[in-house]
Amino acid sequence: MKILMVCLGNICRSPLAHGVLQHLADQQGLNWIVDSAGTGGWHVGNPPDHRAIAVAARHGIDIRHQRAQQFHDDQLDTFDYIFAMDRGNLRNLMARTETAEQRARIHLFLVDREVPDPYYDNQLFEPVYQLIAQRCNELIEKKASHR
Repeated sequence: MKILMVCLGNICRSPLAHGVLQHLADQQGLNWIVDSAGTGGWHVGNPPDHRAIAVAARHGIDIRHQRAQQFHDDQLDTFDYIFAMDRGNLRNLMARTETAEQRARIHLFLVDREVPDPYYDNQLFEPVYQLIAQRCNELIEKKASHR
């Protein structure tokens, strides 16, 4: 299974989701490929935000090796699931689709709400990590049961 996490700049939320889900999938022995991207290209090639790296490390997950990339349209066909961290990015992704199959792959990560962007608030990184970790555990349980 191939899963793509998407936020705006690919330095805070989506790298955390990428790292957490890949870590959990690896622990479960699942042959999943998890990646992340941003709809904006400002940070392409940069590592995740130092606060995202720190909060992941506190929970035993190393995301230092990740590098920001900008979402590109061919990813609509190469990933089984594409998760947007917020509704703005969800709309942006949906606007780029051409087929019903592509639209069916795109989902809001938290289903009923957005993952807050912690970039401007240091205090949000831990709560954002907790939201992401909870949802990643749910995804593992749901998707792994359909192996």
